[in-house]
Formats: sequence, structure tokens, C-alpha cells
Amino acid sequence: SLDISFMLLILFLVTTSMDADKGLQRQLPPMDNREEATVDVSKGNILQLELTADNQLIIDEKTSSTKQLRQKVIDFVENSRDREHHIISLKANRDATYEAYFNIQNEIVAAYRAMRNRAAKQYYHRSYDECSKEQREKLRQLYPQRIAEGYGGN
Repeated sequence: SLDISFMLLILFLVTTSMDADKGLQRQLPPMDNREEATVDVSKGNILQLELTADNQLIIDEKTSSTKQLRQKVIDFVENSRDREHHIISLKANRDATYEAYFNIQNEIVAAYRAMRNRAAKQYYHRSYDECSKEQREKLRQLYPQRIAEGYGGN
């Protein structure tokens, strides 16, 4: 009886599928980087993103879609007057779904990845993943990921 219970327990553990959690892998800037916190950013160097309660994406006060976001981020960063001090401002309504928020974050990260990969091929003649640690750091400095997040709504 105990053997059968044990075998059933093992059977359920082996056959049960677990859902993988979604998450965002982010490298936060160091805490002692006070110089960055005091930089004045002109309005032309801010891309305003807003995620509404009904999961609608608004880019610079114009309704848009997540499919357009990656190219909009690339165009914005590459055409910024001061690339080192641009900011992508994301304001998400608390009633928006996590999936919509996750998809927006994913597109932003994919845009930076595409820019860094293109620069890696231009400067180092290889993909970003094939670059050395030092080369990747230089590419991250060339295209720094600068995202300011806020929350609104209920």
C-alpha cells in the first residue's frame, strides 16, 4: 500500500507540467552613479510611452501598437541629439495586464539588442553575442539602455 502511494506520487510529479514564469532580465545601473542622476535631459531626448488600463500603447501621445514599438525605439535612440542621455519613459496603468507590460519591455530590450548587434557587426565584424566582454561593454556604452518607469491609475 505504501509502495503504491509512493509510485503514484512519483508518477504525478513526473507527468505534471509546470508553467515557466515570465520575467525581465535587467541589469540595473550601479547605486553610486550619482553623475547620471543629475543630468538634465531635454524634451527632445525623451520618448514617452504609456500603457493604458485597456492595454493600449501610446507613444508620444499617439496611439500605436507593440509591433511598431521596436522600430520606434531604434529610430528615437539613433536620432537623439545626445544618445548618451536619452530616456525612454514608460508609464503603465496599474490595471494593464502583465502580459501587455511584458511585451512592451521585451520590444524595448529587442530594440537595444538590434542596435548593439548592428554596431558589433560594423565595428567588430561579428555579432554582439560573439563579442568579447570588453567589446560588449563598449557597445553598451554606445547604446546605453535608459528606461524610466512609472505607474499610474488605480
